[in-house]
Order: sequence, then C-alpha cells, then structure tokens
Amino acid sequence: MSKKILIVEDEKEIAELIAYSLKKEKYDVSIALDGETALKKLRETVYDLVILDLMLPGIQGLEICKIIRNNSKMQKTGIIIVTAKSEEFDKITGLETGADDYITKPFSPRELIARVKAVMRRTLPAVSNNQIIKIKDLIIDKEKYLVTVKGQPKRLSATEFKLLLYLAERPNKIFSRDHLLDAVWGQDIYVDPRTVDVHIRRLRLKIEDYPDNPEYIKTLRGIGYYIEG
Repeated sequence: MSKKILIVEDEKEIAELIAYSLKKEKYDVSIALDGETALKKLRETVYDLVILDLMLPGIQGLEICKIIRNNSKMQKTGIIIVTAKSEEFDKITGLETGADDYITKPFSPRELIARVKAVMRRTLPAVSNNQIIKIKDLIIDKEKYLVTVKGQPKRLSATEFKLLLYLAERPNKIFSRDHLLDAVWGQDIYVDPRTVDVHIRRLRLKIEDYPDNPEYIKTLRGIGYYIEG
C-alpha cells in the first residue's frame, strides 16, 4: 500500500511541483492550500507524512504541527516543515514544536525526496525479538509504538521514538551527536548537529520529572548522550 502524504502549501505551483516529484516515487499525495483544509483532511485520513509550510493563510503551520503532535491517532505521522524562513531560531522552533525535519526554500526535488524517505524510515516500527524495553519506570513497547513513564503514556514523534529507542537499546553507551545523526537521521542527507540537542531536550521534557536534572537521558559534557540503565 502506498504511503500517504499531505502537502500543506498555499502556493499552488510549489504544491503541485512537490506532488509531482512524490507521485513519481509512488506516494499517494494530497494537497491542502490552507490550514483549514489541511485540518479537515487530517480529520478524515491518517497520513504517514505531512509536508508543512509555516506561513499559511488562516491557521499557521506551527499551530497545525502542534495539533498533529497532540493527537494520539497521528502519533506515527512524520512532519517535514518546508518554508522560506531560514533563521536558526525558526528551525529550532519548528523542531521543538514537533517537526521531524526542516527544509528551506528553494530546494531541489532530490533533496526533498531524500528527506521524505529518511523520515518515512523513522516511522517504521522497530523489529526485534525483545519487544519490551524497561529501564526503571520507563517502558518502551516497540510493537505497539508506545512509551510510558510511571504508567503514563507519552506522545512522541517518530524521530523522538527512534532516538529514545536507539539509546535505550544500548544502555550506558555514550554516543556523540554525529553518531546519533547517522544512526537516527541517516547518512544520506545533511542535518544540523543542533537537531540532536533539540530532540534530546524535547524528549527530556516529555519523559523526565526534572528535565534539567534528568533521570534517564544523561549528558557527558563534551562527549555525548546516553541512557543510564
């Protein structure tokens, strides 16, 4: 079955160009030219990925990103922000809101397809004989794509889940940002190393009682991150 992708872009020509490139890769593509239409489509269909412009008429892209991330039915939906905003602050804001990736205009169709494929890989459930990982009060159910802390379910994006799972499957091993970028985001595209820090911060806010004094995801200053277990 083809993966479903929703393009949310108010410039029709750009939306159609993105759609053309994705359809050549055999994706099932829909287009929404404004935020209201995007939300209507999201209520009607579960998409594997949303390609989301930030500056939209009516409901803005960041608000749509928040709505997706706060909806349990869209927990596995990947989000790639596509926008003309190229400042570091805008990128970090988009990632902290829940986007899996961020690409600035103008971009090449090849770069977009590479990023789409990378995010799609992250949304695939992990396959392992051991489907349950338990570290203290943190439980990761790989089969159900579910994370709970002290019995409370935590809503993670696909990238957050894969990053947490990668660390949890290798307790007490310290990984640099570059290593985590290659392992989680992939080697075929360039991603700013700050992206790892943003996702670690988001994970801590979701799973830690005290994010500034984390119990699970630890930092070895100047070297990298690890899960103590």
